[in-house]
Amino acid sequence: MDRGDKFDAIIVGAGPAGIFAALELARKSSLDVLLVEKGCDLLDRKCPARRTGRCIHCVPCDITCGWGGAGAFSDGKLTLSPDVGGWLEEYISRGDLNRLIADVDAVYQGFGAPETLHGDDPEVVSAWRLKALKHGLRLIHSPIRHMGTERCAQVLARMRDELEGRVEILVDTPVVRITTRQDGDGRPVVTGVVTTAGQEFAAPAVIVAPGREGASWLQGEAERLGLSVTSNAVDIGVRVELPAVIVESITDDLYEPKLLYTSRHFEDPVRTFCMNPNGVVSKESYGDVVTVNGHSYADAERRTLLTNFALLVSTRFTVPFKEPIVYGKSIARLANVLGEDILVQRFADLRAGRRTTAKRLARCSLEPTLAESTPGDLSFVLPYRHTRDIIDMLHAMDHLLPGVAGGGHPPLRCRGEVLLLADGARRPAANGGARSLCGR
Repeated sequence: MDRGDKFDAIIVGAGPAGIFAALELARKSSLDVLLVEKGCDLLDRKCPARRTGRCIHCVPCDITCGWGGAGAFSDGKLTLSPDVGGWLEEYISRGDLNRLIADVDAVYQGFGAPETLHGDDPEVVSAWRLKALKHGLRLIHSPIRHMGTERCAQVLARMRDELEGRVEILVDTPVVRITTRQDGDGRPVVTGVVTTAGQEFAAPAVIVAPGREGASWLQGEAERLGLSVTSNAVDIGVRVELPAVIVESITDDLYEPKLLYTSRHFEDPVRTFCMNPNGVVSKESYGDVVTVNGHSYADAERRTLLTNFALLVSTRFTVPFKEPIVYGKSIARLANVLGEDILVQRFADLRAGRRTTAKRLARCSLEPTLAESTPGDLSFVLPYRHTRDIIDMLHAMDHLLPGVAGGGHPPLRCRGEVLLLADGARRPAANGGARSLCGR
């Protein structure tokens, strides 16, 4: 190992967590920092499916890997609430967490995120919260700063430009192992990383932020190194696509409403996630698993007449279960097997206990924005409990926003024209017990 392979700190992963770590170190220290990313650079991330609607299963996937992480070409939403997105309040006070959120927001604005903030009017939020409560739904106050899919990439490019020459960046360089040694007391101390090509880099500090794509690898490394690991809840669900007019009353006011519900039959927590007004559904690959995501563009010319959002059922398993990633991926794989990638079903067909066929889908005036999807039956994919939870949630939302359950609301005439796409596991992951582990 020559001196060029030695650094003061190494960052694994160039998603938001890794990029912000690099920005902090570059701005507030003179440390020699290496940032290593499995995927390619931002300008080289060219997913064919974004042009053709057809996934050719690139390895690694340019949508989920590369500079900017899995969210580089997503909707570009900043959810500015301590009540959404994780468990940081278990580690720091709520006041400190709010200050950190404000700092991160300011950094994004400094790189070009728009000034407009959605869902920050207390009176409007309060009014919707009361309406939601009448139907058993809880609305979380979560101001949204929406960059848009195209503007998000521009912001990430400006961050890349600032780090150029101040942090050494290696792309197309997967890390295979974190290296350690024993100190004088016999305790393991981190020494660096090794790449799949066998190249070793040394540093007394390693920040590991591999994101969703690297969750399985991170769990394996944590177990190998003897770090304590806690299984997070597994989120299983579908992506719903429906006419934007059905939900525009709430999306116009809040942009993305965060709705929580306790299912009527099983009392499971169900929530909305990643709502994309006037957006499109896209395909993503995670190794051998294909799932879906949503996008919404800031450019008015690229807006559609449809809105999509995820509905997720959270399940926290107990001992002896310790494989949330395996469980989630197994469900996603089953959807891929039955649907030759992505399975789509009309909600009316799911409720009636029948498969959506190509003929039934053709009779629906709502054409899926994801061209590459197969009509089928989600009840063969999702456990009955999750299916029942999702049906309960859509019926509750239908009382708040008539038409969400495709109930033939007279002015809309949309019976059966709410589509569900198999979304697999949205966020199965493992929490490491060390502060050097971060990410999604």
